[in-house]
Amino acid sequence: MKKLIAVLVAGLFATAAFAQAPAPAKAPAKEPAKAEKKADAKADKKADKKAGTKSTDAKK
Repeated sequence: MKKLIAVLVAGLFATAAFAQAPAPAKAPAKEPAKAEKKADAKADKKADKKAGTKSTDAKK
């Protein structure tokens, strides 16, 4: 009977310790690479040039 109580108490301690562990952090979403941003900005500039307007997003 003493062994059963010892095992149950040990299980309670293990459960309490597991419940206190923090969840692993998720990786933040990655931003597009700089090359992709530049390519998008150039494409926007070309489209605006054909349309005859100036792009405001190309400076970003």
